[in-house]
Amino acid sequence: MTETHDQAKYHRIVLKLSGEALAGTAGYGIDPIVVDSIARQIKDVSSLGVQVGLVVGGGNIWRGLSGSSKGMDRATADYMGMLATVINALALMDALEKHGVEVRVQTAIEMKEVAEPYIRRRAITHLEKGRVVIFAAGNGTPYFSTDTTAALRAAEIEADVMLKATKESGVYDADPRTNPDARKLDQIGYLDVLKENLKVMDATATSLCMDNDIPIVVFNMNIYGNIRKVILGEPIGTFVRSENHA
Repeated sequence: MTETHDQAKYHRIVLKLSGEALAGTAGYGIDPIVVDSIARQIKDVSSLGVQVGLVVGGGNIWRGLSGSSKGMDRATADYMGMLATVINALALMDALEKHGVEVRVQTAIEMKEVAEPYIRRRAITHLEKGRVVIFAAGNGTPYFSTDTTAALRAAEIEADVMLKATKESGVYDADPRTNPDARKLDQIGYLDVLKENLKVMDATATSLCMDNDIPIVVFNMNIYGNIRKVILGEPIGTFVRSENHA
């Protein structure tokens, strides 16, 4: 049976991808095979009629915090990281277009030769026309993570949910890489994430989602088809929500 728009649990989403996700096993750079796999999954979701916004990090090319920890000016290092996200956004755009998906890249730092400037109303119009919108260059200012950018864009475009793609199957009560007794949490409240410092996202991003009542689904991106499963409401990953929705 083919799923339809009416069967989708969410109709407008922001999907947050790490830059490292584009690198594959190499850990750096861009792996075209991995990017193509991500593009095919996004096409699957878009074909359901779901409006898709994307935010991608730049850690596969440059991490601002890493640069500043080695003596570089933090603002300069962060701006370099923002530019890295644009490179990743263009790679995703190219892969999506090869699969027949209409895409627009919008950047918070103006670079009109390669992308549109970020304009909220224009982004919403693109989404309503069935185009995937990739939000690049962070929010245009240093000291903010791409997780925070994703939360901000989700609030601005009034997304139904923010999907946080990771290498883990969800949120755990301890680090599963070091603690074999770590337990995966199916649901958790925003405040518990903040109190327990569970590293779902940085505190600013989590607080933005909490203040705007945007649920977060943390799931394993490395399993093909998981994005579609989340959209259809299958119980995978961890659902982060308001305590009032418990």
